Amino acid sequence: MGGKWKVIVSCAAPLLILLMPRTFIPLDGLTVVEHRLIAIFVMAAVFWVLEPIPIFATSLLIVVAELVMVSDKGFVLFVSGGGEEMGALLSHRGIMGAFASPIIMLFLGGFFLAIAATKYRLDQNLARILLRPFGTNPRFILLGLMGITAVFSMFMSNTATTAMMLAILMPVLKAFAPDDTGKAAFVLAIPFAANIGGIGTPIGTPPNAVALKYLTGAYAVSFGQWMVFALPYVLVMLIFTWALLWVLYPAQQRRVQVDIQGRFLMHGKAMVVYVTSAGTILLWLTDFLHGMNAYVVAVIPVGVFAAAQVVTAEDLKRISWDVLWLVAGGIALGEGLEQSGLAKRFVTQIPFDVLPPVMIVIAATAAAIGMATLMSNTATANLLLPMVAALGAGLPGLSGIGGMKMLVLVVTFACSLAMALPVSTPPNAMAHATGLVNTGQMARCGVVVGLVGLLAAYGLMAILHTVGFF
Repeated sequence: MGGKWKVIVSCAAPLLILLMPRTFIPLDGLTVVEHRLIAIFVMAAVFWVLEPIPIFATSLLIVVAELVMVSDKGFVLFVSGGGEEMGALLSHRGIMGAFASPIIMLFLGGFFLAIAATKYRLDQNLARILLRPFGTNPRFILLGLMGITAVFSMFMSNTATTAMMLAILMPVLKAFAPDDTGKAAFVLAIPFAANIGGIGTPIGTPPNAVALKYLTGAYAVSFGQWMVFALPYVLVMLIFTWALLWVLYPAQQRRVQVDIQGRFLMHGKAMVVYVTSAGTILLWLTDFLHGMNAYVVAVIPVGVFAAAQVVTAEDLKRISWDVLWLVAGGIALGEGLEQSGLAKRFVTQIPFDVLPPVMIVIAATAAAIGMATLMSNTATANLLLPMVAALGAGLPGLSGIGGMKMLVLVVTFACSLAMALPVSTPPNAMAHATGLVNTGQMARCGVVVGLVGLLAAYGLMAILHTVGFF
């Protein structure tokens, strides 16, 4: 579809919903606010899928539309009068608060850690040390690269991790013959490991941050708890993916020399980076001891690095503000659907009560991985998780397999398992851009990894419920 038609279709779909009489929408008692939120939801879905504008810009449009059309400080012609038909207007403070959400602060702390680690070569030096035990056998070097990529992606942007690891990998690939299929395995290993590794911590990937918005109160999951169940899952998936890549694309090269130059910097600012980074991770893992949650801890490196001038005003330009705005738009959309009662209304209109809980889980995760394959996994999480959370909280039948917490987590995992196409994730696109792997090779592995990952996620949730972890 050409750019012009993308714009026409993207704009026409929400306008059609907005101009449609409320009686045409099969939801009893639909208010004006809910009607407009449906149009905003459709706009977000269509814009995120077709991308007539950047996906972060769509998130900003969501916030603007909610403020103008359905907030208590909206445009007078939109929000005055109407009585009961209007419905409850959203708090403008709540909508704007999406930009200062604790989830945004959590990601900001992760970005500060990543910038400092790259600036003071902590990431490169850790890679040099961690790869050393894997020797010169290509099979084990592949495993080492995947493990290091996964670890970095737990605390850094998956995209930044992939960029760094591909830069480290390129000199290594020069040792391979031009027709050696092992090059495809090595190139695919980096984005796949980054995507899988991001599941390991709440800050590893944006869908995890979106999920945390719904895992609060009685359903809360701490940073340490998340890692307790996510790390074994990541480990299993990494080993499976490593074996799959080696079987599909075995290297003909028998010996590979990995030579990463560098040394740890020992001046004052570098020491601040080392101590603060280690301390932040330790505080995240021991929140049950000191009482500070992950959001509060995430602000510590922001303050320390800024005060110590480790991260300067120039460095702030390197922060992925588009990712923060994308997440903020999703938070605002979720708040609108939740506060207006529209998410709950959607769920109650669908006869989920006649479906067995297992089928509900399979349908939700299939929708998540299917959507995330063709669009941003963050956008997918933003669209699905509000409804999934309402579904999990409202259906007693789901309690047998873990209830709302389990459903939110397995759908979140599914969003990160979509890696079959170059457009599925930025790491996939970067790997494809090297020219060393084609779409067919990526899809061949990505589909298998995604399906096996879903089965493993189902098994993990069943085990956690059985042992009473949740």
